[in-house]
Amino acid sequence: MDNRPIGVFDSGVGGLTALREIKALLPHEDIVYFGDTGRLPYGSKSRDTIIRFAQQIIRFLLSKDVKILVAACGTISSTLPAAVSENLPVPYFGVVEPAAQAACALSQNERIGVIATKTSIRNNAYGRAIHTIRPKARVFGCACPLLVPLVEDNHIAGDDPIARMIVSYYLENLRPHDIDTLILGCTHYPMLYDIINETLDYSVTLVDPGRETARCVQTFLTMHGMLSAREERGKCSYYMTDSAEDFCSVASIFLSDDIRKDARQIDITESEGKEPS
Repeated sequence: MDNRPIGVFDSGVGGLTALREIKALLPHEDIVYFGDTGRLPYGSKSRDTIIRFAQQIIRFLLSKDVKILVAACGTISSTLPAAVSENLPVPYFGVVEPAAQAACALSQNERIGVIATKTSIRNNAYGRAIHTIRPKARVFGCACPLLVPLVEDNHIAGDDPIARMIVSYYLENLRPHDIDTLILGCTHYPMLYDIINETLDYSVTLVDPGRETARCVQTFLTMHGMLSAREERGKCSYYMTDSAEDFCSVASIFLSDDIRKDARQIDITESEGKEPS
């Protein structure tokens, strides 16, 4: 057994959808969450910048003695090179492969849609992962750069006119392709699940990367004897690079919980995070 915490990170609050699923499946695990809210969005940044930011975050989480790292961010998962992720001192999970595996298992007509950030679509990481499993599948990607700031600004209510308009605008690009499965390729997007589902007339199966990744983490920790031995519920610590108050306000909607006592803004540097003076 292994009582060390699970490390989860994202460019902002979107990774909380993955954290929520991990908590539900593994309630006795401690979790350290890092949201780089001061430098988001990642989806429009260069590959080198994303890699540099991700490596800074990974170093910080490793300083917290985590036993596993979860990149709960489609952009990081599709950008961080295997040369980095495969040489870390602890196991690493991204959200691309678990989502691709689920989509391939669910699709009946092999026409799979992916909505994600510009960087993720440009990298075609989801497409490559899907074709590894189902070579004949057709993948239709659509970059949705406005959805991350939409979620970060709390425009997620089912009747929010701004959210409905923007989601409809993007999904219109996928309608001609007769997809039967859609990967929500950024962990922010499940917060818009109901709006996306309604916009697609409930006719397309939606894949939540955070949920699928949480299942993979549960399986891995179980198979490798790395589950926590504690009987009480695990604790969560939250770190962010911008206002803790703003983060907690949005996080309370994601998690249905008040996390203010467990959240701290930090100044992340090359190898450690320091609380602002």
